[in-house]
Amino acid sequence: MQGRDIITVGAAVMAALALPPVAIAQSAQAKATVDAAKSAGVVGEQADGFLGLVTGAADPAVRSAMAEINAGRAALYRQAAAKNGVTPDAAGAAAYLQVVQSRLKPGEYYKPSGGGWSRK
Repeated sequence: MQGRDIITVGAAVMAALALPPVAIAQSAQAKATVDAAKSAGVVGEQADGFLGLVTGAADPAVRSAMAEINAGRAALYRQAAAKNGVTPDAAGAAAYLQVVQSRLKPGEYYKPSGGGWSRK
């Protein structure tokens, strides 16, 4: 994907992320659970635009919240991909580059493409 395409898809995903949580299939409870798990270093952001387990282990509530949020993100990426003529994978990667990285808080984990987990 060309740099211009990434920006276009990233902008479309950013606009979609500005929607209310219900519009992206994310409950307040799931967000709070994942935010706490991020702060604890259990969950991090991946270069594909999805949440992942940093430690490989998490309680069922964290796994369920991650699944809910990742499902909402997948729907957004499919929508942005269809609108911009790219694959959902490309839309997810663009979201990571354009949206997710800028929202990482100090101490949170992220996993760049082809790399291991790093702490901001």
